[in-house]
Amino acid sequence: MGYSVGQVAGFAGVTVRTLHHYDDIGLLVPSERSHAGHRRYSDADLDRLQQILFYRELGFPLDEVAALLDDPDADPRAHLRRQHELLTARIEKLRKMAAAVEQAMEARTMGIDLTPEERFEVFGDKDPEQYAAEAEERWGGTEAYAESQRRAARYTKEDWKRVQAEVDDWQERYAALMAAGGRPSGEAAMDLAEEHRRHIGKWYFEVPYEMHRCFAEMYVSDERFKAYYDSLRPGLAEHLRQAILANADRHSA
Repeated sequence: MGYSVGQVAGFAGVTVRTLHHYDDIGLLVPSERSHAGHRRYSDADLDRLQQILFYRELGFPLDEVAALLDDPDADPRAHLRRQHELLTARIEKLRKMAAAVEQAMEARTMGIDLTPEERFEVFGDKDPEQYAAEAEERWGGTEAYAESQRRAARYTKEDWKRVQAEVDDWQERYAALMAAGGRPSGEAAMDLAEEHRRHIGKWYFEVPYEMHRCFAEMYVSDERFKAYYDSLRPGLAEHLRQAILANADRHSA
């Protein structure tokens, strides 16, 4: 007998009114009707609805969705491949946007002094100025902040590109470690945590292990840091926190 309109609305997370509208405009016409004339949806209808919702999430207007799905030459697998490509591109764009925000936060925290053109060339379209006051308020009285300001004042645009290249390489390796099932307490994860600590010491200020522990907690308690690290791979912020703590324990034992 297929599925009722209420059941399909529940499955798909849409309203009954939306399904009625799709039926009225011919975008998703139920394959069956009950004896009482009620809409009944088949598995094939659910497949079509999934395709509709994918395209809608990607911003396609309904008339374009209809044209795409009703193309007689289109293979259903081709739709999935196209949607996968579009979604992958969107994920990459969001990852880069999150990275730009993180870079902007670090830029002002560390006192980068670039021209406006250089700022947007290096860090994308996120204005680093928005975090300057917060950074100074939180850390302005610390020796670490003062040291970072002194070092940053000497850096050129090429220096900052080298900093970012190191960050990108570390991030790729950490995400790959997680993808391979590496444990936070494993040797490889702790080594990457140590590399993270030394990177800050190399470019900004020395980070004792107790300070690194504090950073680890901030990476999960501050939603901006957590969102950034989790954009690299879901759960990375917490994984990194545990790896940093394990590494600190390893060196204090």
